[in-house]
Amino acid sequence: MPAFTFTATAEVVALLGAYPVFVDVDPRSFNLDPAELERRVAEVREAGDLTPRAVIAVDLFGLPADYDALSELCGREGLHLIADAAQSMGGSYRNRPTGALAPVTATSFFPAKPLGCFGDGGAVFTDDDDLAARLRSIRVHGAGAEKYDIARIGLNARLDTLQAAVLLAKLPALDGEIAARQDLANCYDAAFRDLAETPERQNGASSAWAQYSILIDRRDAVAARLREAGIPTAVYYPRPLHMQPAYRRYGDGSCLVSEGLCDRILSLPMHGYMSAPAADRIIDAVVDALAAP
Repeated sequence: MPAFTFTATAEVVALLGAYPVFVDVDPRSFNLDPAELERRVAEVREAGDLTPRAVIAVDLFGLPADYDALSELCGREGLHLIADAAQSMGGSYRNRPTGALAPVTATSFFPAKPLGCFGDGGAVFTDDDDLAARLRSIRVHGAGAEKYDIARIGLNARLDTLQAAVLLAKLPALDGEIAARQDLANCYDAAFRDLAETPERQNGASSAWAQYSILIDRRDAVAARLREAGIPTAVYYPRPLHMQPAYRRYGDGSCLVSEGLCDRILSLPMHGYMSAPAADRIIDAVVDALAAP
């Protein structure tokens, strides 16, 4: 799994008693680097202490990972491919929508996501009928054919009815919101491309724009100037997972790209309902901050 992601990607692996192996990311897409993944799989196999089982690809900031390359590698290596689409619902890759890019996909409906409810929620997508049946069982305490027929150890992982109602009401607006986010991203690109490294546009991939993140060398100074101007920003992420206290025992090397990104990345306001005057104000403030000595 990538080192440059939120803890949710790795924590489930550790909680299950498996061993998360962190892999560096592509410096422009911020997603799992297939070449680096291939190198790490070979390295782990050669060491002989662990047996690679699965790959978790994260669609960071809404941009789908390179699923063609990842699928080919996983097929060749006998690994399960799992998509972490917590930030990419509404995106697509080579005319296929997020949720249909890997044998199994997990997503989040946290309020800050492109498709968010009013609390916590999530979903799993698969076209494997047997896996779907097992997942339905797991989410209701491992229930079998009858309510009190417990076929496996499960969880209380049902989506709350209120949150489901919110999502059903929001789904029809999703395409329009994604289009509005894309328009805002295009405006940001035009304004910032000569002053910062703007997000990559991958051939065949369409981002859901959960975040619009630029790379700059004076990140903290720029963020401070924007804060003074009343423009909120965020840093996703200030530290890669292999350097987090909870995961240091799993770290067995450096991920230089991920470490470098954490020092330079800055996320700007992004949502599908931003007015033109608000966008202009943000753009002017960011340009001023980036151009300042």
